[in-house]
Amino acid sequence: MTSVEQSSLQEYLAEQVLVVDRVLNEWVPAENVDPGIIHRAMRYSLFAGGKRIRPVLAIAAARAVSDAPDGVENAAATLELIHTYSLIHDDLPALDNDDLRRGRPTCHKVFGDAMAILAGDALLTLAFEVLSRLPGVGAERKIRLVEELSRASGTRGGMIGGQVNDIEGEGKHPTPLLLESIHRAKTGALLRASVRMGAIYAGARHQELAAISEYGEHIGLAFQIIDDVLDVEEPSESLGKTAGKDQAQRKVTFPAVYGLERSREMAEKERLAAHAALRIFDDRADRLRQIADFVVQRKA
Repeated sequence: MTSVEQSSLQEYLAEQVLVVDRVLNEWVPAENVDPGIIHRAMRYSLFAGGKRIRPVLAIAAARAVSDAPDGVENAAATLELIHTYSLIHDDLPALDNDDLRRGRPTCHKVFGDAMAILAGDALLTLAFEVLSRLPGVGAERKIRLVEELSRASGTRGGMIGGQVNDIEGEGKHPTPLLLESIHRAKTGALLRASVRMGAIYAGARHQELAAISEYGEHIGLAFQIIDDVLDVEEPSESLGKTAGKDQAQRKVTFPAVYGLERSREMAEKERLAAHAALRIFDDRADRLRQIADFVVQRKA
């Protein structure tokens, strides 16, 4: 990616973050709405920063399919609600037991374990309320979006199932099979759902949805590979979370199975495959191509 393209992408990402944050601010109750403490906890984690990669992917996928899918940002925002809920719960003492997230103390360190659990529950619940109330979207398409998000978040090949495999895998001999069972579900499922939801919202035809889904598979795997690599290579200050925890907890990661150099080679292969998956699209998919590059080349 050239410096001009990089600058353009950074501007685009910054613009989309503002769009997503505006929508989230509208849907999440204000801190002074009773019971105030739960809304403060929800907003504390939700607006702590973050790249909003999942909703941005949804928006970019929708615009690859259709020039002007009005209101897609509402559907896209539900991905951030689910993602943030998962981070709040992942950080709890019973799971990853982390004190730092997005560069600030984790939700349970500020509000206590009970309120953090409830804040995560509330964000999860709100995501499906938002989908059920999408303006100008027919019932059939709403159902497809609900199905997509719930399956990607659930136990059978979804985020929760991947989290279970991650916990069960701690301390076990790291094998490629175990690694794939964890990360295609824990991280990859929601990233794949992000682009699929955007495409579904925009009315994608079968061939378009298949291509977008393939892109999502590759971008999801690339994202997790680089996440694992950065946990080894980058300090906590850059990551915004505690570095080195994967190794300390003997988690099954790409560097643990393949080593750092091979992991980076694998991420690059996934980046190229993500580009190839978009070959049926014209320049409307350029943002998706740029995001694939960004995912692999990022430093945090």
